Amino acid sequence: MALLTPRAAARRLDYRTLADLRYQIRRFLRVREVAARDAGVEPQQYLVLLQIKGLEGHEAATMSVLADRLQIRHHAAVQLVDRLVRQGMVERRRHGRDRREVLVCLRPAGEKVLKRLASYSVAELTIEGPSLVASLNRLVIQSTRRRILSRNGTRKARR
Repeated sequence: MALLTPRAAARRLDYRTLADLRYQIRRFLRVREVAARDAGVEPQQYLVLLQIKGLEGHEAATMSVLADRLQIRHHAAVQLVDRLVRQGMVERRRHGRDRREVLVCLRPAGEKVLKRLASYSVAELTIEGPSLVASLNRLVIQSTRRRILSRNGTRKARR
């Protein structure tokens, strides 16, 4: 039996479960956006702070890396960092080995805001996480039930 065509796969999708997953994700993100604004930063700025901290000790927080981690264009990352610099939450430093490269580092004010927001995120996940995970699990289980691996390694639809 051949692979499912996109049209056949679409007919078999569980739109309710997919919609519920997207709702759960969006709901969680919206709560985080409101919390960030209440803390005096825009949601994207919170994400920059979080990425800088999360990269510590693993990878240099350069503009290119931050742009990639946030899935935005380089110039948008520069603008976000510019605003955080003006707020005293981050600073730019020249990389020790390559003086042409600029690193973005947290300042105490950024650490304080980040700690508050990240703590709130973790607390919120303990409440909202089970619903999010349940939606994701339903979607994954339903999609894997519909497909099996044949002996030659191609995926076939179950009947």
